[in-house]
Amino acid sequence: MAMDAITPKNEIARAEPVKRPSKEEAEEAVRTLIAWAGDDPAREGLIDTPKRVVNAYKEWFSGYTEDPVKYLSRTFEDVQGYDDIVMLRDIDVESHCEHHMAPFLGKAYVAYMPTEAVVGISKLARVVEIFSKRLQTQETMTSQICDAITESLAPMGTAVLIDAVHECMSTRGVHHKDVSTITTQFTGVFKSDADLRNRFLRMTGRG
Repeated sequence: MAMDAITPKNEIARAEPVKRPSKEEAEEAVRTLIAWAGDDPAREGLIDTPKRVVNAYKEWFSGYTEDPVKYLSRTFEDVQGYDDIVMLRDIDVESHCEHHMAPFLGKAYVAYMPTEAVVGISKLARVVEIFSKRLQTQETMTSQICDAITESLAPMGTAVLIDAVHECMSTRGVHHKDVSTITTQFTGVFKSDADLRNRFLRMTGRG
């Protein structure tokens, strides 16, 4: 299914800080969940599981401690007259839905039409990674990535497409394993110029 991620503008840098529990408290919470699931957190195979889960969460949700705007702050103006689309395809998306904390995995396609400066291409991939390493909805993440690029680089236009499979849908509930969700967000010339927007979509393999 496809939809435009039309959401209110929100903070594009870092989520509001929250008081984090200690590592020991987090590990105890995992033990509680293991017991709730019906197993014994003290048995041999599960003794170290709380520590492993907390360490995994530290990696999976590292986006809360990073500022995507920082990665977009250094630009380059010597582009030898280049005045066309800059696009990254097939950026890995590894995120977790905020409703069930289940993974959703897919690809992101990010493009912008530069004005006078460009940003290092790896920084665009880093922005996707930072927002994906938070509890998310795909719609919100699409909008956040687009807003970060638009507000930091002030390009003539920005285009973002994400195609992902949600395990909260494939491994529970309706159990549809072959359904992916596509979200898009367009600004500037990508929104006003249908030909340019369709060119972007063709470059993603969907036009």
